[in-house]
Amino acid sequence: MSDLNASEAMTRVLLDAQRRAVPIELVPRQAARSLQEAAQLLGVIPEHLLKTLVLKRSDDTFVFALIPGGRKLDWAKIRAVLQVNKLSLPDAETALAVTHFVRGTITPFGSHTVLPVLIDASVFANPVPARVALGSGDPLHGLLVNPQDLVNGFEATIADISTPE
Repeated sequence: MSDLNASEAMTRVLLDAQRRAVPIELVPRQAARSLQEAAQLLGVIPEHLLKTLVLKRSDDTFVFALIPGGRKLDWAKIRAVLQVNKLSLPDAETALAVTHFVRGTITPFGSHTVLPVLIDASVFANPVPARVALGSGDPLHGLLVNPQDLVNGFEATIADISTPE
């Protein structure tokens, strides 16, 4: 990703957060080699670092699923929540076309296509974190946000959609 593309991506993220009235913080970080290292660089525990997955329904529509570190998507659970029989992870090229973010930087903020957002219920287990980390559209930055602000800003659905890894 060129500096121009990263700058454009972060501008989209910031403008979208502002439009949604969701306070966010962009945090510069180095590349990480593990979940633990990425969480440490962003000042959160691994369970508060959310993977943003783009999922494709059989009708060629997409949704975002936000899953905490240390957990994996449970296909049966998310199909039940979405009331669909078939879901898939699109290839990197399709995810890029939908979001205009490369894998590893995908975030619902500033996505080229506005998609429904599902957040795993485990994020809201007691105690609820003051902030969670997400991709920022740029590999050298993370995004910090209050999880309830994230729900409110996207009218997100909170659902049990994961299991421990």
